[in-house]
Amino acid sequence: MAVTALAAALLAGAAAPALATADGKAVPKAAAGQNRPELQKAIQAIVDAGFLGVQARVNDERGEWVGSAGRRKLGADAKPPANGRFRIGSSTKPFVATLVLQLVADGKIKLDAPVADYLPTFKLDRRITVRMLLQHTSGLYNYTGEFRPDGSVEPGIPAMGKEWADVRFKTYQPEELVRFGLSKELRFTPGEKWSYSNTGYTLAQLLVEKVTGHSITEEMKRRILGPLKLRGTVLPGTSPELPRPHPHGYFRYQDDAGQWKVIDVTRQNPSMTAAAGDMISTTRDLATFFSALNGGKLLPAKLLAEMRKTHPKSAGPFGGYGLGTYVQDMGPNCGTVLHHNGSTAGGYVSVLYGTPDGKKTLTASITYGDAAPDLAEAFPNARDNLLKQVFCDGRTGSANEAKPTQ
Repeated sequence: MAVTALAAALLAGAAAPALATADGKAVPKAAAGQNRPELQKAIQAIVDAGFLGVQARVNDERGEWVGSAGRRKLGADAKPPANGRFRIGSSTKPFVATLVLQLVADGKIKLDAPVADYLPTFKLDRRITVRMLLQHTSGLYNYTGEFRPDGSVEPGIPAMGKEWADVRFKTYQPEELVRFGLSKELRFTPGEKWSYSNTGYTLAQLLVEKVTGHSITEEMKRRILGPLKLRGTVLPGTSPELPRPHPHGYFRYQDDAGQWKVIDVTRQNPSMTAAAGDMISTTRDLATFFSALNGGKLLPAKLLAEMRKTHPKSAGPFGGYGLGTYVQDMGPNCGTVLHHNGSTAGGYVSVLYGTPDGKKTLTASITYGDAAPDLAEAFPNARDNLLKQVFCDGRTGSANEAKPTQ
């Protein structure tokens, strides 16, 4: 699925002897030369758990640390580029939520107005508000699939297994995705419960485009990517290409004969998730964005507070969900972190964490290879150790219980 419990769980970095930026230039010694063996060990543990490669970045009171571990691609020894591009999956959602809230600040959108007022053609239930789209409380069916009460998955559009592999270059239109979600009954009365829904964020894309008269790509460039100089970040639309340099991502699935196959899915059409998860970025750009957002540079204080106001029914092991971001108390030795990780249907997982003041960030990309990682035991241990090193100053505490998010 485009959103998985794993996507929630991923971490960050390790030092590499030869590093390169997204432009192919050497990383400054101030960043690459930091002696952070605890981070090196933490990121290597993720590779040892069965993942192909990791690139990571930590910004804190000690400055910036950048690193990578594992391999860039199968059959090669080179490490992942330390500032390579990667598919960020649902880490796209904080960008989209920020964009919508900027339009709220400009008076173009009302946060608690019915979405039907802006997008009448879909004949949405008038109880569904803009806030509910961003907070996953609309009750709208998630078009990439839903979890049943027994934990099994009710498939939506092809989003996993051989079914996704066979159609990974298919083009979807946002309206098509929304109408598929709307073809199913509401899962609950809008506003009463919480359930993760890509349908809501694809509707948010259409909302932005309707009220501005511009594509979401244009608005994102004008309002966020341009002002922050995020040159490594793009909304690819239907293009399957991943700009260089980049790590390769792989997908493991069973064919019709029950045999396991591994394919390179670096190239894939991201339109399956539209603005719910299609963006491409770098660890540097993600850190710059999340630091600016949490530091109050992108939204007025009142709307930043709304973004962090979690719905009571969203509370869980990942914290609570606000508007495009999770808010998690990691305990007395660690404090509060904001986060929104992401994954694509195949190949890539992104990691996005930061403190409420924007002064500390952890961003990373983790790629799958040809192994089947132990997600039940080995990975959680590696994940929690990295979070402890970054947000708990290496001390034991609630980070051992923290289970980061989608």
